[in-house]
Amino acid sequence: MQTANVNMPIRITGRHMSITDAIRQYAQSKVEHIHLDYPRIIEVHVILDVAKHRHFAEIVLHCANHITIEADHECDDMYAAIDGVIAKITRQMRKYKTKMLRSHRPRKSEGKHFDQHVLHIDETFELHEESEPKHVETERVAVKHLFVDEAVLQLELAANRHFIVFLNAKSEKLNILQRRRNGGYGLMELEIPS
Repeated sequence: MQTANVNMPIRITGRHMSITDAIRQYAQSKVEHIHLDYPRIIEVHVILDVAKHRHFAEIVLHCANHITIEADHECDDMYAAIDGVIAKITRQMRKYKTKMLRSHRPRKSEGKHFDQHVLHIDETFELHEESEPKHVETERVAVKHLFVDEAVLQLELAANRHFIVFLNAKSEKLNILQRRRNGGYGLMELEIPS
């Protein structure tokens, strides 16, 4: 069961009209049935308007990662206008999700093979601490120019990564964005001495 967009705050505003309980409940039930997991909806604003026998419905979705999606629909009936705008906003959300998944698709990583070694401990073995840690593995990463919100999207889409290194497109500084245990993100801006 999908629970990403459950219990989101919904504001319903009427322009040039008073919102009846029936219209409010209809719009609220339609908005609550938007079941897409990305982008995650933070707040919904439904704007209903009547002008010269034309009914106008607009929805503004405020989503995670500073994403705002808007759609509007106009017709002769308010209920049909609400249905039309719901269909449009759902299409836009699907289109946005598909676009992000296509452009930020994680690359398939080839399985790494490690040789198996069996450790034989000699009876004359003495335990002593090593003075320096040993280098285990090297991984080359291409550093891309990204905005912070793009880096967050890439980190969300790459479930096997805990951090991403990128050049901040705004400040032109090297940044590291890390996933925190509490579900948030930490951003480190590196100062390289000259």
